[in-house]
Amino acid sequence: MGKAVEKVEKIWLDGKMIPWEEAQVHVLTHTLHYGLGVFEGIRCYECEDGRSAIFRLKEHIDRLYDSAHILMMEIPFSKEEISQACIDIFSVNKLKAGYLRPLAFLGDGEMGLYATSNPVRVTIIAWPWGSYLGDDGIKNGIRTKISSYTRHHVNITMTKSKAVANYVNSILAKREAKLAGYEETIMLDPEGFVAEASGENLFFAKNGKVFTPPTTSALEGITRDVVIQMLQEMNIPVIQRNISRDELYVADELFLTGTAAEITPVREIDDRRIGSGKPGPITQAIQENYFKIVKGCNKEHQNWLTYL
Repeated sequence: MGKAVEKVEKIWLDGKMIPWEEAQVHVLTHTLHYGLGVFEGIRCYECEDGRSAIFRLKEHIDRLYDSAHILMMEIPFSKEEISQACIDIFSVNKLKAGYLRPLAFLGDGEMGLYATSNPVRVTIIAWPWGSYLGDDGIKNGIRTKISSYTRHHVNITMTKSKAVANYVNSILAKREAKLAGYEETIMLDPEGFVAEASGENLFFAKNGKVFTPPTTSALEGITRDVVIQMLQEMNIPVIQRNISRDELYVADELFLTGTAAEITPVREIDDRRIGSGKPGPITQAIQENYFKIVKGCNKEHQNWLTYL
């Protein structure tokens, strides 16, 4: 089952804070029919000093605009306006922490594939949200399976754009895994190498080194970038290369990364235990350091935090 969105008071839509119930669109909204839209998933954490901070807001907003540019969508607000609205949405709704969803989409007007006059609309929503793959998953690890669905080819969809339509591929893969009794799925690229999970990047440890797939057919995750930097600071070699599925079976440790999933260990894949079947030392160290950073405990990475 998915997690129901907890209702808040206000939503930002096209430059205005409006009541939750009024944040509606017409049934002829172009993105509803054809899927041309871009979005971001961002988290705000309550820090150790009692303040709240949005994690890597600039990088997320930059990627939102890059995604829109790739899809030839002109967002009618500046990055500064969107960033400020992301900050304001928490104070307006009296939220100390939560999940943040900026979304740019094509409104109603022309129909058909070549609709060029439809307005680009933007909304920003924030709501309380816990661990995406569950608190138990964060602590003890999750069970996964290799998907029968292939991840995107670079010349079929734009893999560097966090596009709305791209996630049909993820939905199909996720549903397949959940119906089979697993918490998550791992997807292969068109050549049969490991790409990523349905909504997370992937790392595995073997003999003191950490490996992660290249982002050819996977999204360049912002949390992925954080983990790579953390591993470098810990003097743990991190290698980006093609990875076969059976390499995952014999990994010492395996974990997924993403804004929603944070750092989630994997204890089993395709009914094969990973390592000891429990989160390993590298995974635990990454988890510990990650939560210190996002909660303002690590003074070396304060530049990643936008305090409200």
